[in-house]
Amino acid sequence: MIRYLKHHQIDFEKWDDCIDRAINGIFYAYSWYLDMCAVTWDALVEDDYAAVMPLPNRRKAGISYVFQPFFIQQLGVFSTYSISEVVTCRFLDAIPRHFRYADYNMNTYNRLPEGHPFAGGHGVTYELDLISPYEQLRSRYSKNTRRNIKKAEKNNVFITSHGRPEEIISAFRNNRGSKGVPFSDQDYNVLKHLIYAGMHKRMVSLKCAYTSNNTFCGGIVFFRSHNKVVWLFSGATGEARENGAMSLLTDDYIREHAGRELVLDFEGSLDKNLARFYRGFGSEECVFLRVQINRLPLLLKPFANAYLYLRRAT
Repeated sequence: MIRYLKHHQIDFEKWDDCIDRAINGIFYAYSWYLDMCAVTWDALVEDDYAAVMPLPNRRKAGISYVFQPFFIQQLGVFSTYSISEVVTCRFLDAIPRHFRYADYNMNTYNRLPEGHPFAGGHGVTYELDLISPYEQLRSRYSKNTRRNIKKAEKNNVFITSHGRPEEIISAFRNNRGSKGVPFSDQDYNVLKHLIYAGMHKRMVSLKCAYTSNNTFCGGIVFFRSHNKVVWLFSGATGEARENGAMSLLTDDYIREHAGRELVLDFEGSLDKNLARFYRGFGSEECVFLRVQINRLPLLLKPFANAYLYLRRAT
């Protein structure tokens, strides 16, 4: 039986144990991570936490809705047993009707039958299995990727694992973040605390690049759990785009972790240039479903569509 639980009714010890044991567990779904990213989240729980589905939600103008928080690419159903289309449908059918609207990403293990009324398209991420030796992984790099790595080496870019999260966040804010990305000061503060919390739990590692003049030019935040490493966030200066630093950073991480039972998830992007960058390392496209529920009055539906457009534009 699937129950709807308000946040205060959730047994967080059992919740996190379910995520630990889930066949598709990932750090996005841990209670502490959800607490930091979503001010309010409720849940659907099957039996004694055999399977769960978080429901981050807000309320505006008297309307409750489910949304996808920043810094969480995938949610959906997490289960300690095999997940079929039937299981996914049962959870979606259990979403309470007082949620009048939903814009929500499932995870790559969740499937729906064709034509399901809540199917709202799909998102794309890129994954690279690191089990092969480094030389074999590198042989799959694109010519452009190898060219950028050589450019970085020629420019004496050096890599360290001892950078600071603030440097990466600042580089993003001053460059890509200044071009219409709708992150608020509070969002950046949440991100900083997420990174430090992950470092404290030994789930986060950083890779930072510096020029020959010891000037920061780029960095990546990697978040690891369940034999998967997610490229959670990155920041690069204009110089990094010229000297190939981001390619060298990524290659350094792949070289360091090659031969391990580990998957590198680049988290995907709607930006064609970023998608091309991720594919340049031999990664493969993986699809996850988007769920959209619109029970709003007819006059309010255009506003919901406008909200959806702005969220997907990031």
